[in-house]
Order: sequence, then structure tokens, then C-alpha cells
Amino acid sequence: MKKVIALIATLVIIVSLAGCGGQPAQKPAEPAKPAPAPAPQPAQPKDDVIKIGYTGPLSGDAAAWGQQEKMGITLAEEEINAKGGVLGKKIQVVQYDDRGDKVEVVNVVRRLINQDNVVAIVGENMSSMSLAMAPVVEEAKVAAISTMAIHPSVTQPAPDQVRKYFFRVSFTSPVEGGGVAWAAGEKLKAKKVAVIYDVSQDYSKTLLGVFKEKFPKWGGQIVAEETIKGGEEDFKAILTRVKAKNPDLIALTIYYKEAALIIKQARDLGIKAPFVGGGGLDSDDFVKIGGKATEGTYIVTHWSPEDPSPKNQEFRKAFKAKWNVEPDCNAAAAYDALYIIVDSIKRAGKADREAVRDQIEATRDFPAVTGAITFDPKTHNPKLHPVLLQVKDGKFAFIEATKE
Repeated sequence: MKKVIALIATLVIIVSLAGCGGQPAQKPAEPAKPAPAPAPQPAQPKDDVIKIGYTGPLSGDAAAWGQQEKMGITLAEEEINAKGGVLGKKIQVVQYDDRGDKVEVVNVVRRLINQDNVVAIVGENMSSMSLAMAPVVEEAKVAAISTMAIHPSVTQPAPDQVRKYFFRVSFTSPVEGGGVAWAAGEKLKAKKVAVIYDVSQDYSKTLLGVFKEKFPKWGGQIVAEETIKGGEEDFKAILTRVKAKNPDLIALTIYYKEAALIIKQARDLGIKAPFVGGGGLDSDDFVKIGGKATEGTYIVTHWSPEDPSPKNQEFRKAFKAKWNVEPDCNAAAAYDALYIIVDSIKRAGKADREAVRDQIEATRDFPAVTGAITFDPKTHNPKLHPVLLQVKDGKFAFIEATKE
């Protein structure tokens, strides 16, 4: 009897499943629940600043220039914001130390572009560093203004080409090298010149090339050509060879630290010939390192704080009042570069990278501390002339503007 009852129950279940088309019975649909209210979003930060980047050597062998630029650009930032900023917004200069390192400068520039979202960049001041960062700004389409990089290819990779996003507020090496040649041949009447250059620096090599090309036109000859490498400190061997040539002038197309050590060691060896160099010697650290040995050294450089123009003296007074030191050409160039970018933002009417680039290129007769700046659209270089200085009583004394 139990088997019969179990068989009947099984038949009932089979019939029930067949009536549902072979599918399990569906649960009745539950009433639709209301959609959850959106979670409260954090308040978006107010877009009340326009960011501009700066990269430079705030540490390392070229730190003296980077620190001067930091002071110059900070002064400009504070002045601009005190006057209301631009387009109704404050500006913020995001500053990084690239240590004068070709790898680090690329990392810094990428950080400024991709993380800090800057509209344009001030820097670098050295040709080698500027050449390293140039492909990055070109690819990202962000304008950069170099302060003191004078190698022609910084803005022009080839004579008939221009980097669309790279500019400079300094003159180029043909101008500076021509000024050093003019100082040696025309001003100092040198006939036998020894030259010392740095094989590790594009700046040094290109300045040397221009000097060798232009100096002979004054009837002089190069009697010795010696090389160093940045970071070296003992130059007695090359100075002994230079002394044997008895030059009446020694030209240095190198940076201030090595130049100061060379001059100091030259005097210790009894070399009495005067020295002349380019803007690479233009730093207070040149005199601090070389001491009294640097007295009388001639320097062909970008700018002099003694320029009596009202614009220049206004900047010099403000700089000394804030930092209690004399500005050098790097400070003036960084100050000018930031003002040009802000003026370009104002003329563009918006903080748009491409629009700002276009207005930088369109800059005409901008009243900068270092002179009226107009960018040549074919080269992205301004037309400026060097000045000749001489170390007197531990300071750079203005002699005259060069004629080359």
C-alpha cells in the first residue's frame, strides 16, 4: 500500500512540472523599489588660480642661477597678484628643482603638464636641459620660455625649422660668441688668445665655435685650445700648457664654477694674462669662488643691473628690497618670462594652452627689464644685444654694450 501511495505522489509532481513548460515555477515579481538617491558629491574646488610652471636648477652646480631665477619669478608672481592677477584670477607659479639633470628635467616638465596642469612653463636656463625638455613640450603642445639657453637648436632644430612651442628671452650663441670675439679683438686688442671650453656642455661648444669663426677678423690667432669637463676641479695640467703658449688673453666659454677655479689656479701658476668669458661666468658665485683672482675679468653677458633705464632700476630696487641681494641676468630673464606669459594670457582672453602659445609668438615690443622683446615668428628668438662687464672690487661693473 505504501508503494502505491508513493507512486501516486510522484505522478502528481511530474504532471505539475509539465504544466509549467518544464521550467521551475517563477516567483511573483516584487514591486519595483525606488532608485536610490545619488550620493552627495564633494564640492568642486573653485577654479580661481591659473597655474604656470617653472623648472630650473635650484640645487647642484648651477644652483646659483636657479636660486636667482626663483627670486625673480617669485617677485613677479607677487607683483602680478597684488595688481589683481589676470582675467580676474590669481596666478600660481608651480616651481620644481630639476637639479640641472637631463633626466630629472624631463620628469619635472611631465609633472607640470600632466599633474599640475600648467598653462605654460618658464625654463630651463641651460641649453642642454632645454634641449632635453623640448620634445616633451612639443608633444604636449605647451609653450615654454627658456630664460638663458642660448644654443640655436633650443628653438630651431634646423635653420629652416622652428619648435612651435619653445621660445627664449635671451639672445643666441652666435650673438654672445660674437660679443666675446668683439671684446677680445676690438676692445682688448688681443692677438694671441688661448681658449678653454667644456666638452660636456652644448652651450660651451657652440660658443667656442662662434668665437673661432669671428675672432680672426681682428687679425688675432688662437694659440691654444684646451678642454675640460664640467665638475672637474684640478686644471693645473691644461694651464701649464696654456702658459707655455704665452697668450695675451684667455677666453673661457664655460660656466662660473670651473671658470673661477681655473682663474684662481692660473694666478697661482703665475699666468698674468686677462680673462674674458660669456654669460656662463655671470654669477655672484663666480667672484665668491674665485675671490681676488677674478678681479679684472671681462664678461660678455645678457644684462647689467646698472642699466639706467627706469624699468630696469624699478626692478633692481624691488628685487634688492625683497631679497637683500643684487639681481643677476637670470633673475631678470625669469622675471621677464613670467610677465610675458601673463601678458599673453591677458591678450588671449583665456588660460588656454594653444591660445597662450599663439599670443606669446605674437609678442611685440614688450617692455621687459632686459629690453623691448619682440619674438621673431621664424626663430622664436628676441633681438637683443649683449653688454660687456668687468669685475671691479668684487662686483660686475658695466663697461659698454657690445658692437658685434
